[in-house]
Amino acid sequence: VDFWMNLGVDGLRLDAVPYLFEREGTNCENLPETFAFLSELRAHVDEKYENRMLLAEANQWPEDAARYFGDGDECHMNFHFPLMPRMFMAVELEDSFPIVNILKQTPVVHETCQWATFLRNHDELTLEMVTDEDRDYMYRVYAQEHTARINLGIRRRLAPLMKTRRRIELMNGLLFSLPGTPVLYYGDEIGMGDNIYLGDRDGVRTPMQWSADRNAGFSRANPQKLYLPIIIDPEYHYEAINVEAQQQNPASLLWWMKRLMTLRKQHKVLGRGTIEFLHPDNSKVLAFIRAHGDERLLIVANLSRYAQYVELDLARFEGMVPVELFGRSRFPEVTSRGYSLSLGPHDFFWFALEPATPAASAGESQAAPAISTKGSWRALLSPDGRRALEPALGKFIAARRWFRGKARTRRATTLADVVPIVRNEQAVAEHYLLLVRIEYTDGSPETYVVPVGFATGEHARALATRTRHAVIADVTVRDPDPESAASPEGVLYDALTTPEFAALILAAIRARGVATGAAGELHALPLGTTLEALGAEGELTARIAESEQSNTTIIYGDKLLLKIFRQVEEGINPEIEIGRFLTDQQFPATARLAGAIEYQGRGRETTTVAMLQEFVQSQSDAWKTTLESLNRFFERVLADEESVKGSAPPMPAGTLVDASRATPPPVVNQLMGTDLVRMRLLGERTAQLHLTLGKESKDPAFGQQPFTTLHQQSLFQSAHGMLSRTFTVIRKRERALPENVREHAAALLAREAEINAKLQQILSRKFNVTRIRSHGDFHLGQVLSTGDDFILIDFEGEPARPLSERRYKRCPLRDVSGMLRSFDYAGASALRDSRIRPEDVAVLKPWTDAWVAWVSASYLAGYLETIARAQATAEARTDDWAPFVPASDADTVLLLDFYMLEKCIYEVGYELNNRPDWLDIPLRGLEQLITPKA
Repeated sequence: VDFWMNLGVDGLRLDAVPYLFEREGTNCENLPETFAFLSELRAHVDEKYENRMLLAEANQWPEDAARYFGDGDECHMNFHFPLMPRMFMAVELEDSFPIVNILKQTPVVHETCQWATFLRNHDELTLEMVTDEDRDYMYRVYAQEHTARINLGIRRRLAPLMKTRRRIELMNGLLFSLPGTPVLYYGDEIGMGDNIYLGDRDGVRTPMQWSADRNAGFSRANPQKLYLPIIIDPEYHYEAINVEAQQQNPASLLWWMKRLMTLRKQHKVLGRGTIEFLHPDNSKVLAFIRAHGDERLLIVANLSRYAQYVELDLARFEGMVPVELFGRSRFPEVTSRGYSLSLGPHDFFWFALEPATPAASAGESQAAPAISTKGSWRALLSPDGRRALEPALGKFIAARRWFRGKARTRRATTLADVVPIVRNEQAVAEHYLLLVRIEYTDGSPETYVVPVGFATGEHARALATRTRHAVIADVTVRDPDPESAASPEGVLYDALTTPEFAALILAAIRARGVATGAAGELHALPLGTTLEALGAEGELTARIAESEQSNTTIIYGDKLLLKIFRQVEEGINPEIEIGRFLTDQQFPATARLAGAIEYQGRGRETTTVAMLQEFVQSQSDAWKTTLESLNRFFERVLADEESVKGSAPPMPAGTLVDASRATPPPVVNQLMGTDLVRMRLLGERTAQLHLTLGKESKDPAFGQQPFTTLHQQSLFQSAHGMLSRTFTVIRKRERALPENVREHAAALLAREAEINAKLQQILSRKFNVTRIRSHGDFHLGQVLSTGDDFILIDFEGEPARPLSERRYKRCPLRDVSGMLRSFDYAGASALRDSRIRPEDVAVLKPWTDAWVAWVSASYLAGYLETIARAQATAEARTDDWAPFVPASDADTVLLLDFYMLEKCIYEVGYELNNRPDWLDIPLRGLEQLITPKA
């Protein structure tokens, strides 16, 4: 330290300072010895030198990183690692939440200390301090080419990440206006490129581009002697992107950055001021107030690539005038009403406060549009004819139940590919599979699968009459082919509503059919020996399942079931992946996988379009059979004289694990004994599923993975973010909530800190468990009841999540918690049945609570006992074995509580947007989870 400071350096960066000391038996992170040494080092520097600085590199969450400031007596500065990736996320998501949320978690530091904020540095764009979901998203949008990924980050410079000058300026405008001291990495001030094909992180460490001369003006040496090559990428070539050229151009990025720096230096509030976020309805706009002394700055940034309107609540600044700092333009005076601003794409304003939504779109019409084409209806599928077809497809998809973008504003609908269905190498001209891409004004686009056919005459009239919902457009063919016998008028329809197309699909799978489109190929594949084993070679009558949600289902006789994934994306679908694994493992409690249809785009990953599996005869799904069972339970309760008199029903005592070991009293066995036996069996089947998925495998997608402290942080941050988002929406809509939930919601809003503290217990200790593949979206609706057993289905995961995220390995207790919450929903739903007399509800309510508690205990008993037997056997076989369900009761209870709390928060958000009248169910669940038991 003395050597460098005697040479005159202004400060030192303390690399990976949390690991400065090592101690056996620890992970060497944040040891007391480190903090003691930093205090000594700071005292030494302060005593010997003036105006020198120690900058900590502590890649940790804000709360942990802040410890390196001490009480103003350790490091002067500390990099704010979690903020950096969230700035990129905010711009790509076009949502202010990631920035607002992480800065709310950032502690206030000592007045002599400062956070160091940055967009890029000499390492990768580190994604260590984000959730697993956020990391996956950042990879997908900023590092589509895998070469750009390294460690837990992305090795790219700012300009290649941001692509456009507007976005580069926006990011720097945010960097210079948020709390902290901006740190710039060389080359970013001129928009330098990178070379991701160099090893390690060298791609962002290439020579600085000073001029268009030899070696970019960096060195006069032989170019082969340079420590790294200069950038010759055409877009970022050193002859075009260099300091000398930009110095001569007043409109260059370099001059813009110089002006930004000068402006920031003129306003001390940007370096020392507090920050207060405003919360406009338009989340695409980030707005906050910086204050220091008497100075107030209003910062407004449009994170969207489109122009935005925002109305800000500035009533407390009534009578003041916003003065735009770059041009000193005076804006209209602030009044007590909302202050309106319009911002261009990726625009931002810095205002000094000095004295002095898109309208809701109309509902989709159900009437099919009328379109015309020339020569043949197939002309609609040609590049020229698509202009008329694409709007009709967009309207059709938006009106379907399986359309997932109902809450988003559609911007464009385009045909990504048209594939004729092939049977025995012969194209069947009347059926085509369309891949339809829908783009939105915000967020990523989505691709939908729409097989189409064209019908005329009686067939068209039948479709229009009986299945009008299947008609995409009424089509008129002008100047039809004179040799064609078809009528010039007909309907373009969704072919998945017809048995003819269903039969064609099954035949294609049997024949390993291949169909070629303009951008890729469709492959129909039998998988394993299930088709042969089922003897499914004969003709099977196809019927379309009436109950449709996110997919479309076709049932072939009593042998096979085909699920068509309506919304698709590149990558392995968990339904196929887990289905194949369970089939190979001969897991008995699920349907065997029989085939698949995949789309292979040229130069792209495979996309799963459909999955064929064994059809399982069942009474119904477990949700429906459970509701029926509850109705019978209600009849028994009302027929029992003691129950009607209002005697308190017995409840299991203690924690969930304690309850699973409790012996039900006679009255419980009498009234719900059959349900207890059934749910215990379901618990055993759930455990058997997890034991199978957790087996050692050569396939890296299966087997076990460590449950690390980094994963625990990710779990907490995900749940915390969901809680914050959900409660923000509740506050905005509180007055519009139904009366039966408004008071309950208000009470829980006041307890947000308690909920967050309960979630934070996931960080309280290290868990000696592993992670495995799991169901991912487990509830009673994902289980078939055969009468004497259960079949587990639908391993697709939560459809709203990206495919890669659905393939994460997780603690299997997350599945268990989902099922426990499903029992609570079943009880509440049964009480809402119109067949129940209002006067009986008061009698049934406590007994419903008892039913949920004892059924949950029985399910958990079946699960934990099955796991315990298997884990005891495995532990005896090997010394290095680790369980995926904790051996400790306390750890099991903590994990179950966390995942149930997480699930409740998710349910609150879902009901808020879909069924506000049902909000009381998850709100009540939240309250129970955070209220200590007596």
